[in-house]
Amino acid sequence: MSTDLARRFHAFLTEMPHELGLEDGDAAAVLDRYYVPEIEYWNDGIRLDRQRLLDHVKPARKNAVSVRIEVHESLVGEDLAAARYTLHAVMRNDKTVSMEIYLFARYAADGRIRRVDSITRTLRDRASGEVV
Repeated sequence: MSTDLARRFHAFLTEMPHELGLEDGDAAAVLDRYYVPEIEYWNDGIRLDRQRLLDHVKPARKNAVSVRIEVHESLVGEDLAAARYTLHAVMRNDKTVSMEIYLFARYAADGRIRRVDSITRTLRDRASGEVV
């Protein structure tokens, strides 16, 4: 396992959501650090290209006030990585959205991600049944 790839994957999981969702910097520059320009991001069966990922950033920045990531498991190979993690986002309306994410990533030769396949699940409070 490449230590550099493991470090990059951890940053992708834990740092990129903060950079994209909460910071005022250039979202395109952030995406370009982590993804190749021809990124194929499949989330819950929906294909997102670079532009659709960028389009997702604006409402995230408008609505989220904090993001916390819990990485439960991750594996890194020669050019691929996988993780199971939970993303908790506190929104401006004081609601917290929590998503469990299962993600598989393929890396290009330059160390950036070229494809993602992920499945997400909104978590609910066991006692109330409400989305958490």
